[in-house]
Amino acid sequence: MLDASSLLIIAGTFLVAGAVKGVIGLGLPSVSLAFLAVAMDLPTAMALLLVPSFVTNIWQSVVGGSARAILVRLWPFLAMATITVWIGAAALTRIDLLLLTALLGGLLITYSVVNLVGFRMVISSRQERWAGPLFGVANGVLTGMTGSFVVPGVMFLQAIGLPRNMLIQAMGMLFTVSTVALAAALQQSNFLTLQSGAISVAAVIPAIAGMILGQRIRNRLSEQTFRTVFFVSLFILGTYIIASSLRVFY
Repeated sequence: MLDASSLLIIAGTFLVAGAVKGVIGLGLPSVSLAFLAVAMDLPTAMALLLVPSFVTNIWQSVVGGSARAILVRLWPFLAMATITVWIGAAALTRIDLLLLTALLGGLLITYSVVNLVGFRMVISSRQERWAGPLFGVANGVLTGMTGSFVVPGVMFLQAIGLPRNMLIQAMGMLFTVSTVALAAALQQSNFLTLQSGAISVAAVIPAIAGMILGQRIRNRLSEQTFRTVFFVSLFILGTYIIASSLRVFY
């Protein structure tokens, strides 16, 4: 059983992660994983984010009026990002968890640097036909290995030139199907327990509270300023995760 201090860390983590999502519309899985991976093992952190991630992304995935167009255009990418999660999750029982935690840190650093420097790939409609499944496979495998949904899937969605509202809805769909696939993979590998499931359900409360708080902050603070602080913080956390994991490993 987790002690009171661990439960407070979990609640605080999802409050902060929800606030970030409330301000900039994304970041709940990344922030929650970054903090939880410092405090506990990676599979437990991945299990705890499942319900808050699903609840906060399902609405984003269905609102916008472009679901049919997104599915028609991106089903190869979404399908591969979903079915390959099981391949990545198999690594949780075959590769040292400290190395996988370090990989998570690397993905967080990559995600933060790409956004801080404003790097954007450009993928043409012709390239999209073969790039979509490849990016889907990479995203699915890394999701299964680390619980991170964003690299390189979000980079692909940005690169194909989706309009803003369609991009936000497509990211919600990617995060939702990835969460469902990750839950199934963790359950199959016996990493999803009744205790972690119950705590994940309870974590929805601080996550929603954080989103409400974040929406209020968004009205008073420059979104660009907040994004900069967010990605710099994510870079620092990713660096700390790598350093801690490799120090213990070696």
